[in-house]
Amino acid sequence: MFNRSVNKTILAGNLGKDPEIKFLPNGNAVCNFSIATTESWKNKQTGEYENETEWHNLTVYGKLGELCGQYLKKGAKVYVEGKLKTRKWQDKTTGQDKYATGIIVSELQIMDSKNDNGNGGQAP
Repeated sequence: MFNRSVNKTILAGNLGKDPEIKFLPNGNAVCNFSIATTESWKNKQTGEYENETEWHNLTVYGKLGELCGQYLKKGAKVYVEGKLKTRKWQDKTTGQDKYATGIIVSELQIMDSKNDNGNGGQAP
């Protein structure tokens, strides 16, 4: 019987805005940002190319999170690997359960040469 499962996400996209970095009471960094991925295809009826953009919310912890806060800027192209994580909370006004799914990043590479820090685009 197969008892293993996989929760792995791989994305390459562009930051929609500068990352937001915060520090937990224990001193660990938490960096949040979103990236856009765009899928393109040719419409068979019109012959025109169409695009669809999907936004992904990312969270990076620890030293890698600090580095993201230092080196990433709006528009930067990044490659990320991580896992999906769904948060649940209750809306304070309605009491209804709310859910948000994001990606907890474990690896990140900067793909822009303009953001290259001498490490081939990889965060130090």
